[in-house]
Amino acid sequence: MLKSKKLLCSTLVTFCLTFGSTAMAADMPGEGVTVIPGQSGIEGELFQTLVVMQGLRDLGYDVKEMQVAKYPALHISIANGDVTFLASHWRDLHQSFYDKAGGDEKLSREGILVANNAQGYLIDKKTAEANNITNLAQLRDPEIAKLFDANGDGKADLAGCVPGWGCEKVIEKQMDASKLRDTVTHNQGEYSAMIADTIARYKQGGSILYYTWTPYWVSGKLVPGKDVVWLQVPTEESPDTALSNDQNYGFMPDNQSVVVNKKFVDENPAAASFLKNASINVNDVSAENMAQLEEGQKGLPGATMHAEAWIKANSELYNSWLEEARAAAE
Repeated sequence: MLKSKKLLCSTLVTFCLTFGSTAMAADMPGEGVTVIPGQSGIEGELFQTLVVMQGLRDLGYDVKEMQVAKYPALHISIANGDVTFLASHWRDLHQSFYDKAGGDEKLSREGILVANNAQGYLIDKKTAEANNITNLAQLRDPEIAKLFDANGDGKADLAGCVPGWGCEKVIEKQMDASKLRDTVTHNQGEYSAMIADTIARYKQGGSILYYTWTPYWVSGKLVPGKDVVWLQVPTEESPDTALSNDQNYGFMPDNQSVVVNKKFVDENPAAASFLKNASINVNDVSAENMAQLEEGQKGLPGATMHAEAWIKANSELYNSWLEEARAAAE
C-alpha cells in the first residue's frame, strides 16, 4: 500500500511538472530566442517600435536593445540576421531598400502596422491665398519662389528630406521633373533642426515651404487647412502618384509594416502571427508624437510611457494578438 502511494505521488508530481512545463511553453513560445530590434533614429517611430517589442517580450522572446541606423543599412542588417526587425518599413517608399537587401528571399513584410500615411509639400496658408499658389510647379516663377527665400539668395528654401530616408529620391526626381533647380533649393540637413527653423519662421510671419509626412507631430503644430496647405504636383510630371480624386501630392498614400528576417519568421510562427496582426491607428501615432513634445514625455522614456499606456488602453485588442500568436505556435 505504501509503495502504491509513493508511486501515485511520484506520478502526480511528474504529471504536474510536465503539465506546468507544457503550459509555460505554450504561454511563452519565444522563450530562449533572441530578438534584436532596429530603429531609424527618428523619435516619432519609437512608439510603434516599443509596442512591437513589448508584444514579443510577452511571448517570451529575449528582446535586446534597439540598434539604430539609417533605413538602407537596417534592411541589409535584417537580411543578414544581425537585426531581427524594423517596425517602420514604408512599403512603397522603402521598396528599393527591400529589393537591394534580398527581397522576399531574405526578408518578410508582416501585416500593416500603421495604415494610410501621407507625405508631401506644404506652404503657409496666408502666402498660398495671397498669391493663389496651389501647385509645386508654380515655384518655377522666380517671383513666387522668392517668397520662400529664407537665406537671401533669391531661391525658395524647401525644408526637405534627409539622405537615406527614401523621400529624398522622390523629391530630387520631382525637382527635375518640375524644372525647379534654378528657383528652389532642396535643403537636406537634420530634419528636426530644419523644421524647427521653419516653425520659427512661420511664427515670425514669414512664408514657409517644407516636406513632411503623417503620422508625425509637425502636422499638429502646423495644421493642414488651418495654418498650412498641401501643394499639388503636376500629374503630367508625376503620373504614378495621381489619386483617384484628382489630387496629386507627389507621394502615394503609404502603409508601414514590420520588415523582419525571413528565417526568423519561418522558425517562429508565434512572432510571425503577432507581427501580422499588430495594428496601430495612424491618429494614435500622431497623438503620441505630439505628446512627445511635452516636458517630461520626450525621447525613449516618454515613448516607453506612451507605449505602455497605449497597450493598457487597447488591452483587449493587444491580448487578442498574443492569443493568436500562442495558438499559431502549437
